[in-house]
Amino acid sequence: MKTPITVAYGDGIGPEIMRATLHMLEAAGAAIAPESIEIGEAMYLQGYSSGIPPAAWESLRRTGVLLKAPITTPLGGGYKSLNVTLRKSLGLYANVRPCTAYAPYVRTLHPTMDVVIIRENEEDLYGGIEHRQTQEVYQTLKLVSEPGSEKILRYAFEYARTQGRKKVTALSKDNIMKLTDGLFHRIFTEVSQEYPDIASEHLIIDIGTARLADTPERFDVIVTGNLYGDILSDVAAQIAGSVGLAGSANIGDHGAMFEAIHGSAPDIAGKDLANPSGLLQAAISMLHYIGDGQTAQTLQNAWLCTLEDGVHTADIFEAGRSSQKVGTWAFAEAVTERLGQRPKQLPPARPGRQQRLDTRPRLARRQEKRLVGVDVFLCWEEPGRDPEVLAERLRAPMGGPFQLVMITNRGAKVWPNGIPETFCTDHWRCRMEGQGQPADIAALLAALAEAGLEVVKTENLYTFDGKPGYSLGQGQ
Repeated sequence: MKTPITVAYGDGIGPEIMRATLHMLEAAGAAIAPESIEIGEAMYLQGYSSGIPPAAWESLRRTGVLLKAPITTPLGGGYKSLNVTLRKSLGLYANVRPCTAYAPYVRTLHPTMDVVIIRENEEDLYGGIEHRQTQEVYQTLKLVSEPGSEKILRYAFEYARTQGRKKVTALSKDNIMKLTDGLFHRIFTEVSQEYPDIASEHLIIDIGTARLADTPERFDVIVTGNLYGDILSDVAAQIAGSVGLAGSANIGDHGAMFEAIHGSAPDIAGKDLANPSGLLQAAISMLHYIGDGQTAQTLQNAWLCTLEDGVHTADIFEAGRSSQKVGTWAFAEAVTERLGQRPKQLPPARPGRQQRLDTRPRLARRQEKRLVGVDVFLCWEEPGRDPEVLAERLRAPMGGPFQLVMITNRGAKVWPNGIPETFCTDHWRCRMEGQGQPADIAALLAALAEAGLEVVKTENLYTFDGKPGYSLGQGQ
């Protein structure tokens, strides 16, 4: 029985490397039945704002497995990222990117590097929720949830356990983002206690990134948020040898997507120069996922033999280290010629499977939620931009249970007791505190509008079991 999979040839170099990858899969005897869909640039230009037509969704939902080449998102026009759309719509919450060195056959300063980066795939700044609120200020929302954090953190520990890994390192910036990244760190600590056989540590993202770039050998499995993971995995792939050698798996409860981590590289499209290795690595991960581990091992070993023999595409070719510079199709042929061989120096492929792991959230708890105020964001451009003047303007319409306690500008407190050196834009957060109801907030906003003040956004202030669910202003 062959497993149906959906295939997207993509844009730029996508069709070339997909044809090469499917050729290698077929030669290895992979038990798959590909059906192709058209997504990406052509679909954007036909009016599909997300780059994918309804027929493609039908195929994806039917097969539950997508092997995707890189796609191009047209510049301008407000087009949404197709990758983000696919990951979020299909619930592909875990992005798994192995970054391994292949020294001495591929140049690297870290010949023993073998790191897996597991990136949360649905939340964080990739929610794509952005607004221009005033003439001068734009906003993007960073959304982090308890169940989303728990799922990815459980996945990291389950992955480490099933793949024989020894340590999981979490990276966040909770010294600054104490609520969102603080939540991620707290849940990491709680989940880690359920895996005493796996070593665990947490690092701040900046020093963690520095250490990854300098001494990647100290890491085993890294788990982190969406944006951090996106950046880190490219850094890790490049210092391992080349971004062109790395593939990734996007895993969910109901399906998976496999892709190279690099882009569509339109500058070399159609020139038979692209390295198909990244997409091949993704396809090998796909074979593990569908249970065809034997073919996955055979292909991986043939690919390793090709690297050992110095048959390299231009991106990794180096005189004295490589024996032959080849194009996309010739590289694929070289891999197929080595099917059945095992590498002599590089570690041979290990048995393994990209498993559907049990990551159901178990830590959720209900807390008493109480409304204690509201942050009102204003666009206010009066000459001088004096916070004292704004405070007086706000006091006049104030009534009901809420009292003005603070004004900030770009997060820094400017009233009361601000300092004149603080630079102010036309975007102001005015914190009102008091025990009230949603109807009281509506009345307050109506009064502010009647007073000629332009409200661009509000955020309700809540406590949970008596603890604030909001941050203080900088300097408060």
